[in-house]
Amino acid sequence: MFFLLRVKILTLIIILSLQQQSAALSFAQRDRGHIQIVGSSTVYPFAAVIAETFGRNSDYRTPIVEATGTGGGFKLFCSGIGFSYPDFSNASRAIKPSEIDRCAKNGITKIHEVKVGYDGIVLANSIKSQKFSLSKNEVFLALADKVPNKDNELVDNFYNKWSDINPSLPEIEIAIYGPPSTSGTRDAFVELAMEEVCKKIPAFKKAYPNSKKRKKICHLIRSDGKFIEAGENDNLIVQKLKSNPDALGIFGFSFLEENRSSIQAASINNIEPSFNSIVSGSYKVSRSLYMYFKGEHLDIVPGMSDFVKEIISSNTIGVDGYLLQKGLIPLSDLESKKMRDRIAKIL
Repeated sequence: MFFLLRVKILTLIIILSLQQQSAALSFAQRDRGHIQIVGSSTVYPFAAVIAETFGRNSDYRTPIVEATGTGGGFKLFCSGIGFSYPDFSNASRAIKPSEIDRCAKNGITKIHEVKVGYDGIVLANSIKSQKFSLSKNEVFLALADKVPNKDNELVDNFYNKWSDINPSLPEIEIAIYGPPSTSGTRDAFVELAMEEVCKKIPAFKKAYPNSKKRKKICHLIRSDGKFIEAGENDNLIVQKLKSNPDALGIFGFSFLEENRSSIQAASINNIEPSFNSIVSGSYKVSRSLYMYFKGEHLDIVPGMSDFVKEIISSNTIGVDGYLLQKGLIPLSDLESKKMRDRIAKIL
C-alpha cells in the first residue's frame, strides 16, 4: 500500500514537472513572437524606423532593436540558433571571417547580407567652437598610439594640443570622444582615416616590416586620455560635444544631420561630409552599412520573411525611401536591383 502511494506521488511529480517545462517552453515561444535585432549603433536608428513601420503596417509585433555595437552584435548573433538568439545583426562593416567561423561552430551557416546603404564617418565639434579643417595626416597624429619623433623613431604619442601638430590649428588640448573597440564605426574610421597615412610613414615600415603586424599597430589608438571612449551610444557623444565645446567626436553622418543646429563637421582633406560627397566618393571617410539575418530562423520566427522584404523595399532604402529622412545614403539603382534579386531567391 505504502509502495503504491509512493509510486503515485512520484508519477504526479513527474507529470507536474513535464507540464511546467511544457508551459515554460510554450511561454518562451509565445514571448519570442517578435523579431530580435542587435548590433551597430550607427545602423540602430535606421533599423528602429524600419521596425516601427513594420509593426505599424503589418499584423506582426514590432521587432525589438538593441544597440550593442557591431562586434558585440555578431557575438550574440553567432551564439546559436533558436528563440534565445537574435535573428538580425546590424553592422557598420562587413562580417569578418572569424565571425563567420564562430557562427559555423554554432550551426549557423545561412548568413545573409543586406547592404542597406552608405554612411560617412565624421569628426565634429560644437558650433560654439572654431570649425576644424584637418588632413588625414593630422587626424592620425592626433589619435595614433605611436608617432615618429624628429629622429624618425616611433615613440608614444606626445602631441597634447592641436597646435602642436600644426600651428594653424587651434591652441587647445586634444580631446576626442569616440566609440569603443567593439564598434564597427571605430574599425571603419581607423581603416579609412588612419591606416593609409600610417602605412606611408617610414618609421612604421622600419619598425614593423611585416605588413600584417604593421597594419595592427597602425590601428592602435592612444590610451593616454586624449581619446575618450564614450560607449556605443552615438547620441551620448553628441551630448558630450554640447557640454565640452573644445572637444571633437567621431560618429556617423546621420547623427550629424540630426544635430546640425548644435554641432558642425570638420572637413577631411578639404572635403566636407555631405550627402553628395559621400555618394560621389569624394569624402573618403565613408563606408557601407549592413543588416545580416539567419536563414535558419526564416521558418521559425513569425514575420521574418516579411520583415526582410520591408528592409529591401524601394519605399525603405530606395532613392525616395523613408530612411533618407534619417540621413541614410541610398544604394545606386543597379546595386539595389542586384541585392533585391539575390535576396528574393532566399525568401
